[in-house]
Amino acid sequence: MTSSAQEMPMAQVAPIGIFDSGIGGLSVLHHIHQHLPHEDLLYFADSAYAPYGDKSEAEISARSLAVTEFLLHSGVKALVVACNTATTAAIKAIRSAYPDLPVIGIEPGLKPAAAQSQSKIVGVLATKATLLSARLLALQQQISAASGVRFELQACVGLVDQIEKGELRSAPTALLLRRYISPLIQQGADTLVLGCTHYPFVRPLIEEIVGELTARPVAIIDTGAAVSRQLVKVLNENMLLRTCAREGQMGAFTSGSQSALTTAFSSLLQLHPPVSVAATIAQPAGIL
Repeated sequence: MTSSAQEMPMAQVAPIGIFDSGIGGLSVLHHIHQHLPHEDLLYFADSAYAPYGDKSEAEISARSLAVTEFLLHSGVKALVVACNTATTAAIKAIRSAYPDLPVIGIEPGLKPAAAQSQSKIVGVLATKATLLSARLLALQQQISAASGVRFELQACVGLVDQIEKGELRSAPTALLLRRYISPLIQQGADTLVLGCTHYPFVRPLIEEIVGELTARPVAIIDTGAAVSRQLVKVLNENMLLRTCAREGQMGAFTSGSQSALTTAFSSLLQLHPPVSVAATIAQPAGIL
């Protein structure tokens, strides 16, 4: 295999698609960009329909399939579902609809949290849809049975909206986080799982609040890096890993505000890719 992009198979030089309900998946894109600097990346923020966490599983699945189809028409060679809620609700449907497409999802890091916890009590911060999913509940029960760890599940209603607005350190955001974290600390949790890709962007505020609530050390688990490692593995297995030394290019689409996503890239990642509004993306039936 040569290092020349012109001589490489077309599939290898195709971009990787990454999508989320909004800007949360940028935390995963950041890890992928670091691990795979030579790959082209296409990001889709479905901000016009964010948050996914308050929608039904059928709505999330339909929307996720529409975004996947859009990215496939844009030529992606693999797909990262950089949204915990979309992974739990839709990844099975995506894989069924596109069996030849390598698809990597993201799940809350229950297993590494269980391995790390000394108190055997782990708090899980996530959207309501993620916490109610059969996929997560089955994983929780399996790990609890094997490890004896008790998972305390906390739905963080409204937190994604605050992050989407860029309010990473505002008083209302801090109030929400205190309300959600305090009961977990009171119940003895020594490990907190960030079960939504939006939440790493408020991790500094989470750490401050935890420090105010307890003097005990509390570990925080974010699975973004694990997703990028799995992506490398899957690309290698499918002979899709780009081997040329050129710097990868990045582009982005949004179903919402072009300026909002541009600002998010700049303020959160210090990146400045071109952002386009995907005005023509199909609207799945059943979503109001």
